Amino acid sequence: MKFISHLDLMRLFVRAMRRARIPVKITEGFNPHPKFSIARALKLGLESENEEACIVIKELMDPGQFVLKLNRELPEGILVKSAKLTQHL
Repeated sequence: MKFISHLDLMRLFVRAMRRARIPVKITEGFNPHPKFSIARALKLGLESENEEACIVIKELMDPGQFVLKLNRELPEGILVKSAKLTQHL
């Protein structure tokens, strides 16, 4: 998975969240897309053990259940280790 681009990784997570039926909030406007971002983009060919992402969801969800559902849909080599609730304004 170290040769996957940042944009492909974003698409991969969006598809996995859709398959896992995670209620991701969608932006409003001309080109709606899920409110999801990865903190920093890795250069192609680099590997990382701990990356941070922010996903805005519509409904309250248990972090453990979120991790379980998402990991079932992610390909081998990509794993969500943990999740936590934060208040989004």
